[in-house]
Amino acid sequence: MNVLYEDNHIIVAVKPPMVPTQADRSGDVDMLSMLKAYVRQKYAKPGNVYIGLLHRLDRPVGGVMLFARTSKAAARLSEQIRSGSVEKKYLAVVHGCPPSEGIWEDYLYKDTAKNLVRPADKQMPGAKYAKLDYQVLRQGQNVSLVRINLHTGRSHQIRVQFALRGYPLLGDNRYGKGEKGAIALYCAGIGFTHPVRRQRMFFESFPSGGFFEKFI
Repeated sequence: MNVLYEDNHIIVAVKPPMVPTQADRSGDVDMLSMLKAYVRQKYAKPGNVYIGLLHRLDRPVGGVMLFARTSKAAARLSEQIRSGSVEKKYLAVVHGCPPSEGIWEDYLYKDTAKNLVRPADKQMPGAKYAKLDYQVLRQGQNVSLVRINLHTGRSHQIRVQFALRGYPLLGDNRYGKGEKGAIALYCAGIGFTHPVRRQRMFFESFPSGGFFEKFI
């Protein structure tokens, strides 16, 4: 486990790409189960171990994740997520050369039967507001490295909002033109207020290899 920080209330760890956030039908080892095993072994805890899942990363996406170690911490951190006070910073490599910076706002609808997210009219039942801002850091041969600040945490939000404007993420078979496997998207940082100490905290991690190799 790549654990960036832990105490009696929280754990901040890095999820590798292609690892499910939690158990799914594939039966593959998942991040939540790995963390429970890590805590059980490190602290010699018998029986069940509580780890509160607060947010998710798509299976092909790696990066920083925040987990709770108590139900009280989980409730307080979940409220921060609902209120929008949790910062999430992403890095992505996209096809094309978008404007140097921008703020994008859309309404998105998730087709749960097909696990696809589509643009929607504001009045459409189930449509959810989505907002992000981004900055282009570097550009290569018709590809760009962008830093993204996520204002809302909608399903597949970054992938869909960039694809809608003609800049799909590299490796994104669902919304772009890549092949199955890892996607050029990485949660590089997460900021929040500690649920007990009320201290503001921020943790970073940076991707290596793959689509990011030429930029980082």
